[in-house]
Formats: sequence, structure tokens, C-alpha cells
Amino acid sequence: MYAPPVLRRPAHSSDGRRTGVLTVVVGLVISLLAFVPTTPANAASSLLSQGRTVTSSSEENAATPATSAVDGNDGTRWSSAFSDPQWIKVDLGASASVSQIALKWEAAYATGYRIEFSTDNSTWTTAYSTTSGPGGTETLNVSGTARYVRLTGTARATPYGYSLWEFQVFGTIGGQGGPQIPGGGDLGPNVLVFDPSTPGIQAKVDEIFKQQESAQFGNGRYALLFKPGTYNNINAQLGFHTSIAGLGLKPDDTTFNGDVTVDAGWFNGNATQNFWRSAENLALNPVNGTDRWAVSQAAPFRRMHVKGGLNLAPDGYGWASGGYIADSKIDGQVGPYSQQQWYTRDSSVGGWTNGVWNMTFSGVEGAPAQSFPDPPYTTLDTTPVSREKPFLYLDGSEYKVFVPAKRTNARGVSWTGTPQGESIPLSQFYVVKPGATAQTINAAVQQGLHLLFTPGVYHVDRTIDIDRANTVVLGLGLATIIPDNGVTAIKVGDVDGVKLAGLLIDAGPQNSSVLLQVGPEGASADHSANPTTVQDVFIRIGGAGAGKATTSMVINNDDTIVDHTWIWRADHGDGVGWETNRADYGLRVDGDDVLATGLFVEHFNKYDVQWNGENGRTIFFQNEKAYDAPNQAAVQNGSIKGYAAYKVADSVNNHEGWGLGSYCYFNVDPTIRQDHGFEAPVKPGVKFHDLLVVSLGGQGQYEHVINSTGSPTTGTSTVPSTVVSFP
Repeated sequence: MYAPPVLRRPAHSSDGRRTGVLTVVVGLVISLLAFVPTTPANAASSLLSQGRTVTSSSEENAATPATSAVDGNDGTRWSSAFSDPQWIKVDLGASASVSQIALKWEAAYATGYRIEFSTDNSTWTTAYSTTSGPGGTETLNVSGTARYVRLTGTARATPYGYSLWEFQVFGTIGGQGGPQIPGGGDLGPNVLVFDPSTPGIQAKVDEIFKQQESAQFGNGRYALLFKPGTYNNINAQLGFHTSIAGLGLKPDDTTFNGDVTVDAGWFNGNATQNFWRSAENLALNPVNGTDRWAVSQAAPFRRMHVKGGLNLAPDGYGWASGGYIADSKIDGQVGPYSQQQWYTRDSSVGGWTNGVWNMTFSGVEGAPAQSFPDPPYTTLDTTPVSREKPFLYLDGSEYKVFVPAKRTNARGVSWTGTPQGESIPLSQFYVVKPGATAQTINAAVQQGLHLLFTPGVYHVDRTIDIDRANTVVLGLGLATIIPDNGVTAIKVGDVDGVKLAGLLIDAGPQNSSVLLQVGPEGASADHSANPTTVQDVFIRIGGAGAGKATTSMVINNDDTIVDHTWIWRADHGDGVGWETNRADYGLRVDGDDVLATGLFVEHFNKYDVQWNGENGRTIFFQNEKAYDAPNQAAVQNGSIKGYAAYKVADSVNNHEGWGLGSYCYFNVDPTIRQDHGFEAPVKPGVKFHDLLVVSLGGQGQYEHVINSTGSPTTGTSTVPSTVVSFP
């Protein structure tokens, strides 16, 4: 988000106190050292520094951090302490051939400074030096190889510190020369954009639904986008791998006098497999007063305004298995009816009619009062930290991506009044289309572009590396990434503010050790001011074909927010079997201060969630243990019967969770018993609220809920065993 810089002094040379200082030039001596070329910078050079990890010797105050010098915003700046020497250093993420440096000085500039290069952050070589810097914007042609580029100020032009609007490094990485990758462009063949005058809207929407209604593991991917305006007599039924969204800045900019519908006719009224679809950024006036959204996992309902009620059950009130609402306003009542569990965050509801096992709310106006287990409502007044998912919208005729601002202790929707956040033009995105390679995708990121994946299936033969701070990676229409040769599909660097959203990662047939890794092993940077967010990023192992991954998602970065994920080892479809789609672990959290809001993890061979970092928090967890365990021995964990669904490491001193459930259905061997669904050290700082375990139809049983606390499940009646507070 752009905010005007907070200045502790006037920023221009008209300040009478500074006129004398700014007009004195002493010792006009320029030293151009060994690395300065005599020719202009290579035209193929790219901006390498924007959004990269940056450090400095000092910062004047919190309003002028080092990150402001590489954020691409000429209205924010870094400023140092009022002494010499001072330095600012950018890590380019990989060794680069550096050809040009651009310095955009604020009025407090350097007359003396040097530019230094290093490949190892230890040995430094001077690439440029001067004692007569003129201030303003300086463009320096340099030459050399560096991963780390440092500016060291040795003489100030003013009594104040050194102050840079931007510190820009240009060059090429990995020998990638040639023309730059263009930003922007069309949205590809699988994005359908409508306006109120488009003929045949209902027929086209029906055509897509007919194709996708039961195509659970097909390759079709679609995004249905509606320009601002009013649409009459629309009933948009959504099938698999289909997203629908308005293109306004607010939901009320795009209004349906009609419905967005998910039902379960394709599966005989059973909604437990209504996965992988989404609705966002629309206002609905439902024809009959109530919209039907009968979904289960991986089907977010975000930034919606329903001017009526919302029914979360299929026609006939058949089975349904839980879902997610965020940043939405439902004027009438929400009726979950047969939904077993549900999580609602930072929203407003006119009422909530019932609950089955686990209904969890945080920051929801109109939510029912805390009452677990009867009725099973877990209610937090606010959400500790949240940042809504980025979304595509139209500003006039120009496509942009809006990145909402971070909120703390949030309650209610984010879009009343003026939405707070940052708008990024589509021209700053590489619009990824089917057929794009990981090499090209990585080159776009290195060039400084964000990524917008259009609907499709993307096979990658190398890891997609997101190691530039503040990079947005947004998928439309459940864009799907498949690693073909056992690589990690996506890795995020130990950098600030990356936003991953709207993607499905499908394991390939060759085992990947990890499918999504947020932060390198041992990551330690403080990202509390600008965390990475992982939103509507889903992982699937098997179902669409045999796939394997030892661990699906690893969070190493501190302060990461995981906001709605479904990490699923398939229990049906193709390529399914205890060893066929082997996947031992779902989510492993090694970073500190990680928050999960809406965590769905299911069917892993061992631990579904392992939490090793300190100060972790989870608001809502839904789990099923692996159905297909062949016998008790296959899930024996030393002396413990079964691997816990959610395991907090013995070394952890502080952890907290609210509204967590685990269910078992051992249909291959119903005699299997789990010692517990949850396992955690007994320490004052480790706290759980509102836990339950359920045996589905008596197909296996739990001995306890958490550790040795909680009654065993018995019989076939699917009655939960609950623990209100632990320890």
C-alpha cells in the first residue's frame, strides 16, 4: 500500500536551514575504478533489485526502512542515522552480471560514496567511487559479477543521514540475456469476460458447467469474470475447477439479480466431493431469497455480498463436509444444515442457524456466541492478523490487481469505505499461459514482474523460485502446477510480503521431497511487518493419477499466514493406494509466529500436521485420517497407536489452537485404533480450545482426544468426543 513518507524534516532544498550546506561543493574529485565500463549498459539488462532482501547499517526511524529503497515506489525512502559511514546492501538472490546502478537521492544525499560488489557477502570489490556526488538521480554504468551490491556512504551533503528514494541495480542473472519478457497482455482462452450487454451469458455459463459438473480430475480450468454492472436473471452453476468473480473494486460494483449455485445433483445429493471452485467479489440478489453454496473443501467464498440468505447444504440436505467464508457479508441467515464443520473469518452475517460438529468464527459480526460443544460454536471476537487475498479488477478499461492491506485484530469485511491496499497494473505481471516453462516464469520474476497464472495445467521441470520481496503470484480458475521430475513446485525466499494465492499443486508420479516450500531451511528474518500469505493454495497427491510427495507443504519463514488451504492425499480417483500415492506428511511448520486460519489437511500416511516452530496459532482445523491404512501395524508410531492428526513438537513452549477436529474412517481395517487425534507437550504456553474427534460409522476408533485426555469414541453413531480446554 502506498502511504506518504513520514518526514522528520522538510525534504527539499528550499529549507533555509539547509541552503548553505546544499550549495557547498568541496573536493570535486571522481575516482572511477576498475569495474567502470566506457560503454552504455546492455539494453537487455533487467531491474534486479526491486523487492529483494535489503539490509542497512541503520535506519533513521520505522517510517524510513531499508526496504523502501527497493520497493519501486518513488514516494517512500530509506534514511540512515546522522553519521558516517553508513551502508545499504541488496541481495539479488543469485550471482548477476551487473551493468548499471541508479540512485534516486532525496535531498539528504551523499557527496562521497562507493558501490561495492560481492559474490559471497564476505569479500568485496569496489565497482565505483566518488567524492563529488551531485545528488538527484545518478545513473552509473558499471561492470562486474555480484550477488550482493552495497552502497557505502562516506561523506554527507547535509547534517542529516543518507536518504534514497530508490537504489536500483540492473543486469542479467544466470546468463539470461535477450529481450525482456513483456508484462500484461490478454488473459488467455480460458478466461471468459462478460459485461451486462454480452449476449447469451446464461447459455455460455451453462455450457461451462455442463463440461465441468463432474470433471473432478479433468484438465479443464475456467475463470468467469464479470465487469462492473447489473446482470439480470443469472443462475451461474459452478462445477469443478471453475471460478467466478466480479471485476469491480468492491463486491457491490458487480450485482447479480440471480444466483451463484453449487449443488450436488451429479453425486446423488452428496456434496462431500464438491471441491475446487470459488466465488469472489460479487453481490447477489438471490431469486428465491437464499443462495445455495453446497461445497466441501477447497471451495472459498470470498468478498461476497449476499443480499439474502445462504444455504450451505445440497438440495435434500445430503452430506456435506465443510468449507470457508471470508471477507463476506450475508444480510440474511446462513444455514449450514448438514455441513459437518465450517470456518468463517472477518465477515458479517445476519444469523447462523445450526451446527453439526465444529463451526468456528473469527472476526465475524453477527456470529453466534461461544458455546462449544453444545451447540458446537467456537467464536473469537477478532482475527489476530489477516490480509485478504489479491484479486483482479478493472480500473476503467485497465486491468489491475488489488492487494489488500494487512489488518490486525480484524472484525467485519475489509471493503466498507475506501479499500485499503495497493493497486498493481497488469503491465507489471507476467501473464502466464499454458505451455509456459519454469525457466521463463523464473526469468520473469528475476526481471521484477509479478505472476498471474491463467487457467490451465502447467508442467514444470524445475522449481519456480519466488525470492523477490512483495511478489504477487495469483492463479485464476484453479491454475494447476505439476512437477514432472520430483522437483519442488514452488519455493519462496526468506523475503518480505510474498503473496501466493489461487493455485492447485498436483504431485507428479516421481516423488517430490516437498511440493511447496515457504522459506529456505533455517530462515530467520523477521517478517512480522510484512508477512508472506498463502491463500487458497491447495495441494493434491493422487486422484488425477499416481502422485507422490514426502511432505506437501513446509513453512520455514517466520510470521507466515496460511489462510485457507486444503492439503489432500487422495482417497478416491486414479492412482490411489497406501503406497501408490504415498505421502507421509501434509504440513510441516518450522518457522516461528506462523498463523493458520482455515487449515484443512487430510489422509496422510503419517502426521497430517507437524508443528515445530514457536508461537504458532491455528484457528480452525479439519482432518480425516487416511482411510486406506491396511492394518494397525501400518500406522503404528513406536509405542503409540496411530500418528496424530496434529502434532506439536515436544520442544515447543508456546502454541495455541481453536476449533480443531479429527475424524477417522478406516474402511480397509475397521479394527484400527488411534491413541489420540492431537499430541502436544504439557506446558503452560501450549493451549488448545474446543477439540473433537469422531469415528465415522464405527470404522476405527480414537482412545483419547489429545494425549491421554478425552473420552474414547465408541459405537457407530458418529458422536464426537470433545475437550473444551487443554491442558
